[in-house]
Amino acid sequence: MSDKLYTPVNPNAQDCAGSVLKYLSDISYSRIITGQHTQTMAMEELHHIREITGKEPALLGFELLSYSPNINYLDTDEECMTEVTQNYGTLKRAWEWAEKKGLITFVWHWFSPLGGHSKSFFSRNTDFDASRAVIDGTPENKALLSDMDMMAGLLRPFRDKGIPILWRPFHEGDGNWFWWGAKGADTVKKLWCIMFDRFTEVHDLNNLIWVWNSQVPECYPGDDVVDIISRDMYPDKNVHTSQSDMYYELTRITEQPKITVIGETGTLPDADAVHDEKIGWASYMSWSKEFCLSDEYTAPEFLKKMYDSPNSVTLDELPELY
Repeated sequence: MSDKLYTPVNPNAQDCAGSVLKYLSDISYSRIITGQHTQTMAMEELHHIREITGKEPALLGFELLSYSPNINYLDTDEECMTEVTQNYGTLKRAWEWAEKKGLITFVWHWFSPLGGHSKSFFSRNTDFDASRAVIDGTPENKALLSDMDMMAGLLRPFRDKGIPILWRPFHEGDGNWFWWGAKGADTVKKLWCIMFDRFTEVHDLNNLIWVWNSQVPECYPGDDVVDIISRDMYPDKNVHTSQSDMYYELTRITEQPKITVIGETGTLPDADAVHDEKIGWASYMSWSKEFCLSDEYTAPEFLKKMYDSPNSVTLDELPELY
């Protein structure tokens, strides 16, 4: 495949980022990396997978919502506070996973930088205007940059240790349910580029692999700021396929070949179908809680089939990439 496929868009990227991108490129169209999202210190999902399969995913996802600086503890609800408190300290789990040399991906349900109540990453719970946040010098812009700088500080130790992170910010930015997507395509593209510039040029976070997360062409910020394209999907329960239609729709957002992954899914894809149909998903990440822990979306028998397939990659099969 073309070197462009695994050359990081950040010209100062650490070797670890290029190593991961090359590996993802090499396995595309032949194998798919198993992945699982977690959002609590207890990591119930990981224990469930171990119990059913005897193996661990090669890719583990971590939630950063409780690290948002502007959580409104005075105007909230029990559901929000349960999510926040269960998420406290989860970066410790990411460090433990790095010791195993597993792949790491971060997602940030970012509580709005100004105002808001309860789960203010939802646009319905905040009047934060992202279209003003992309204008230099506005109160919204200053709050946005302040939050970014705080997050950069949390990511910097991973850079210092040479630990690559699949970084998936502003996920599902084509929708209006999160504040970063509520003001349309032009705004979410600008938000992405502001973060890319600040994290690479100001904070030198050269370990990040930039994972774009939307299949809508109008939202795509450009090949020069995206390493990997991804989309989220919640297909029919217990129906396991290659998700080829979802794949081809995603690849149409850019003419330049890009490594392609399933950012999050409710129902597992079928690794054998991905291989047999030559669909280029390099990885998937099953979502947390009931999407992993119950039989409603994926039966234990299929979970074991996925982890036993010669066409999937589990942690024990992952080469040391950093």
